[in-house]
Amino acid sequence: MRSSLRCGALTRRGTSCQAPAMAGRTRCRMHGGTASSGAKTGNKNALKHGGTTHEAKELQRYIRALAQRTNEIIDEM
Repeated sequence: MRSSLRCGALTRRGTSCQAPAMAGRTRCRMHGGTASSGAKTGNKNALKHGGTTHEAKELQRYIRALAQRTNEIIDEM
């Protein structure tokens, strides 16, 4: 165990991780050394929603302007 390769990933303290690396890997289980690290292939939670695209922002500005104009017309009555 003492002679096994160490992870070496940078920790939040700024020092290198001293946990043993996984077999055949260069990182420990906490820093991505396992085969199942990260999101699964076909992860539906990682889909892009398109809410911050240029077209979506433009539509939001248009709707906001319509709402402001509607309020101005109502106030004039």
